[in-house]
Amino acid sequence: MATCPVLQKERVFQSGAYAYRIPALLYLPRQRTLLAFAEKRVSKKDEHAELIVLRRGSYDSSAHQVQWHAQEVVAEAQLEGHRSMNPSPLYDKKTGTLFLFFIAVPRDVSEQHQLFTRVNVTRFCQVTSMDHGKSWSPARDLTGPATGPAYKEWATFAVGPGHCLQLHNGAQSLVVPAYAYRKPPALGRPHPFAFCFLSHDHGHTWERGNFVAQDTLECQVAEVGGAGQRVVYLNARSLLRARVQAKSTNDGLDFQETQSVGKLVEPPHGCQGSVVSFPSPPAGSGSSAQWLLYSHPTDPEQRANLGAYLNTQPPGAAAWSEPMLLAKGPCAYSDLQSLGIGPDGSPQFGCLYEAGNYDEIVFLMFTLKQAFPAECAAR
Repeated sequence: MATCPVLQKERVFQSGAYAYRIPALLYLPRQRTLLAFAEKRVSKKDEHAELIVLRRGSYDSSAHQVQWHAQEVVAEAQLEGHRSMNPSPLYDKKTGTLFLFFIAVPRDVSEQHQLFTRVNVTRFCQVTSMDHGKSWSPARDLTGPATGPAYKEWATFAVGPGHCLQLHNGAQSLVVPAYAYRKPPALGRPHPFAFCFLSHDHGHTWERGNFVAQDTLECQVAEVGGAGQRVVYLNARSLLRARVQAKSTNDGLDFQETQSVGKLVEPPHGCQGSVVSFPSPPAGSGSSAQWLLYSHPTDPEQRANLGAYLNTQPPGAAAWSEPMLLAKGPCAYSDLQSLGIGPDGSPQFGCLYEAGNYDEIVFLMFTLKQAFPAECAAR
């Protein structure tokens, strides 16, 4: 597997007195600003999460470098007596509202405890900012209206983590990827199902989409296609040793053509991954209007060797490329963002990912031509 050269590689969060996990990345192009979110934890254990923290990055387009600023705590993103988890940011380009979605779980209550007791105590929350993350609203608990009566049918659930999606439909709908562990009718083990929360009024009200398939967990979505044939593409963690993908033609409410993608391997128990769409480079006839880029550990036996995969004919499962290695060694969760055009004239990307034994969260910046020179040369 070839290694991708990069424009920049920099540690953004370093574990020490506290641990940092679950990266989420958002790019605000007009402000040339990157927002890097993570969970601040007392230890690496999920049940020891505390708060969501943020580092702001200023992108210098002439030097093609990001200058990262001091760490901030998003103090508003919490409910009393709860820990805040799974940062999932979204910027509404129509209203200028920056959303940070997250889940709030009572302190010291683990996901496994909820699965064992079959008692769902997780809350779906948001904070918003009108000044690009410099200040935040009080937390809003969306759980009841968003989940409806299904809440009692779940052992637990979560959103994200990682970036969410605004669609280019008439309502410019907001899509928040999620998954829930559904309780079977008889006593038995709950199984996870991916789905999406949807808003058609810029986040004022929310509805719950329908489930994708059993044993799908953390997922991300991207919009591909053009006018009249717009598709919401979903890529989900699974327990099948390969990723599961599906597509929706009604803006994420229902997903069809669910399939396991053998090229996109999963380690035992799976791992979160990230996917973004971006305008394809100029090309001749037969080119898709948008391509997909996906990041995930490439080792099928362990969380190691972070790779990027390219799909030039989305959402075709067979069109995924072989991976290009972004970083060697242990790795886990990641989040991608499209950063416009890079210094070599090809699309540019940022990737925020967990490195080592969850010891640090690192930012990488690279171009499509650096990662996939053959595909760019063929254009």
